[in-house]
Amino acid sequence: MRKTKIAITLDEQFIEDIDRLVSEHVFQNRSQAIQEAVEEKLKRLKRTRLAKECTKLDISFEKAMASDSDSFRGENWKNDCQCGY
Repeated sequence: MRKTKIAITLDEQFIEDIDRLVSEHVFQNRSQAIQEAVEEKLKRLKRTRLAKECTKLDISFEKAMASDSDSFRGENWKNDCQCGY
């Protein structure tokens, strides 16, 4: 993945914590520590969004679709699907 350099401002305590982790060889450098923290946060946000979307599902409809194997074959699946495909 292509990387781009940016400038950020953090509280001094965060910098001290990151520097401690770098000195303990948990991370190679500040950039790696911050990149991994941002990546983890973004993944968590995506999981939260997916969980919220799953709460919108109609369980009865989903069970009916799962038990009706004809709905998942060929054009029938596309016609029966209510998810915009």
